[in-house]
Amino acid sequence: MTEISRIRNFSIIAHIDHGKSTLADRLIQACGGLTEREMTAQVLDNMDIERERGITIKAQTVRLNWKGYELNLMDTPGHVDFAYEVSRSLAACEGALLVVDAAQGVEAQTLANVYQSIEHDHEIVPVINKIDLPAADPEGVRQEIEEIIGLDASGAVLASAKTGQGIEEVLDAIVERIPPPKGDAQAPLKAMLVDSWYDPYLGVVILVRVMDGVLKKGQQIKFMAAGTTHLVDRVGCFTPKRTDLPELGPGEIGFITAQIKEVAETRVGDTITDARRPTAAALPGFKLVQPVVFCGLFPTDAADFEKLRDSLYKLRLNDASFSFEMETSAALGFGFRCGFLGLLHLEIIQERLTREYDLDLITTAPSVVYRVHLRGSSKSVRPERVEGRVSTSLDTNGEADAVRENVLEIHNPADWPDANAIETVEEPWIEATIYVPDEYLGSVLKLCQDRRGVQKDLTYVGTGSHARAQIKYELPLNEVVFDFYDRLKSISRGYASFDYHQVGHREGDLVKMSILVNGEPVDALSMIVHRANAEARGRGMCERLKELIPRHLFKIPIQAAIGGKIIARETIGALRKDVTAKCYGGDATRKRKLLEKQKEGKKRMREYGSVSIPQEAFIAALRMGEE
Repeated sequence: MTEISRIRNFSIIAHIDHGKSTLADRLIQACGGLTEREMTAQVLDNMDIERERGITIKAQTVRLNWKGYELNLMDTPGHVDFAYEVSRSLAACEGALLVVDAAQGVEAQTLANVYQSIEHDHEIVPVINKIDLPAADPEGVRQEIEEIIGLDASGAVLASAKTGQGIEEVLDAIVERIPPPKGDAQAPLKAMLVDSWYDPYLGVVILVRVMDGVLKKGQQIKFMAAGTTHLVDRVGCFTPKRTDLPELGPGEIGFITAQIKEVAETRVGDTITDARRPTAAALPGFKLVQPVVFCGLFPTDAADFEKLRDSLYKLRLNDASFSFEMETSAALGFGFRCGFLGLLHLEIIQERLTREYDLDLITTAPSVVYRVHLRGSSKSVRPERVEGRVSTSLDTNGEADAVRENVLEIHNPADWPDANAIETVEEPWIEATIYVPDEYLGSVLKLCQDRRGVQKDLTYVGTGSHARAQIKYELPLNEVVFDFYDRLKSISRGYASFDYHQVGHREGDLVKMSILVNGEPVDALSMIVHRANAEARGRGMCERLKELIPRHLFKIPIQAAIGGKIIARETIGALRKDVTAKCYGGDATRKRKLLEKQKEGKKRMREYGSVSIPQEAFIAALRMGEE
């Protein structure tokens, strides 16, 4: 157990791709955590997808020794989808390294995370990274940190994680400026569950920060939120090699194993205490993580269904925030309805299924959770989720709650009730913060307006070449989930940054738009849209499907419909054989007879024939395209 005054706990916060994982590599190298031969790029990123994309998905920790001090580094995810995991990692630290790219300056995510860090009363050490780049402007970025964030950047450390420049200065700044943790070794055990993952040999490995008390091998512990008890069979830390320890004392960060088989039992932010001598109160800030975005995953080959199910179960071992349930589609067969924290999370799961489990998948249109009030329902209803549907409890001044099924939480368009039964529909909204260079401002404003956005604020931050517009918009989440981020990056040539948080549900004029191919609804292509945008979206879908579906021997009508009303239509012409080719002259009635016979045949074919929709048509049809 290390003396508490010689411990420094810190995290690295930055916008995505500002070099925090590379900086972590250099800090490990400088402290002798790994030899030159053992080093790899982004050593704390375990997955191939993390290394390739330059992103961190799972929080990682490493214990370093520098001049007799114990430094505990938390490498946190930088994407908005994992904001809750970031908040718990920050709560486990006393300070933070604020890494800012010397060429790009302060971005939206930087701002969101640094404010979170300030809320946790952290000592923040600014690090201006990538000073070796030709476009680097350290002095401009220093000024930007002071103007935008309001931090004193006169003592900012100039570094280049790539070349190793300024790394020792960063380590000295951590020791000098970040305060030691507080805690009492004699008090009852109180530790925070920071993160967890599944190891095939050890079971669930739990990352913990001890606040008070001592955590030892053989100790009976209790998870306060989950209410379960377990026996600790291993205590240790990562250097980044796994190292077993006899105990973890106050202020220390390490890992424990307790023969737990399911990651779902270990909730991020939960308080761990001694089962025999429990602490009086749990740590604040705990909440259950709920999926935000839902979509259907179907195997291209129906024979791969079992393989897909097994793969999803394996992924869930490592990711408790990911949920799935079985669903069927007339067009796509058997598959799963999956819930994700956001679009990046969806993309990661999809890519891992493709790469690690060799699955070829079709993904339906992402959707969000809508709150549907049926006729006769009350607006003061408190929804309680039960198996995809919501039974509701009405507050009745001390009387027993009346449970009725008149408010539904729906994320699958297939479950949408009949329009006559709906009184109102509420949809989730977000507040988005966008940073963009002034030259792209007009295009970004138009994009937000087209997506039903409400402008809240427009200010300019920074000076000179780093001057950028800061836009705050309130947007419906369903307008953002599919391709908003891609469109934003496209129209700003990659210079715009985007961050958001949810601001609750609001009433909206939402309808279910169905796509009919040859008179048959294709449920995989149905979606929930705003009535004002329905016609444009429907027309766009029909036009794209006309290009994507191959011609058959009969005419194929493609229609977009709201209820019984057709709002858009395209027709794919039939492949025709020249049946009159063998008629050389003669009576015209003979040719007419042949054409009539062909016509009757095509009519019968249309009645009984089935239309094959190619797999690539589904995602291609769902893209909103250039707007």
